[in-house]
Amino acid sequence: MINDDIRTARQKLVLDHFHDEVRQDWDDVLATFPHPHYELIPLMKVHDGDQAVRGYYHDSRVAFPDQDHEIIALRHSEDAVIVEFWLLGTHLGPYGGLPPTGSRFRVRMTAYFIFDADENLVCERIYFDTLTLLKQLVGGLNLKNPKNWILAARCLRGLMKEAGSKPHPSLVNTPKAVLP
Repeated sequence: MINDDIRTARQKLVLDHFHDEVRQDWDDVLATFPHPHYELIPLMKVHDGDQAVRGYYHDSRVAFPDQDHEIIALRHSEDAVIVEFWLLGTHLGPYGGLPPTGSRFRVRMTAYFIFDADENLVCERIYFDTLTLLKQLVGGLNLKNPKNWILAARCLRGLMKEAGSKPHPSLVNTPKAVLP
């Protein structure tokens, strides 16, 4: 059973983690994990280890250099801190196979910050609706303007490329829950 001291320590770590991500202080963000590990459930991708997570940070900030968040709620469970938040930014660089559209986005997300028995952060598991994000990134293109036709075609090609990528096996081959 977690107590108030554990809850307070976990909450501070998670809020520091969020703050350091916005500041793009990757060394401080990575210091919140003994072994950095992100799971992006809607994309079925895992970024495991220092180099992989730094690559994820780099790619996401090339795509959205002004990425920020607005926390909606923070909840505690026995082994996690669950944060609901708005993620927002401007699409100024490639996002996977999607070329930059210049569109702003604001997408509601949930992140599970999972702790082990020794109170180490072992995973940040993120859930969001990809269709909401894609509608905001691509949906704002004015297709009546012929200048946007090439960009729209590149976006479609990028989306098709992403749709064909294989999911990470650890996100597909999950054990069944053991319920009381």
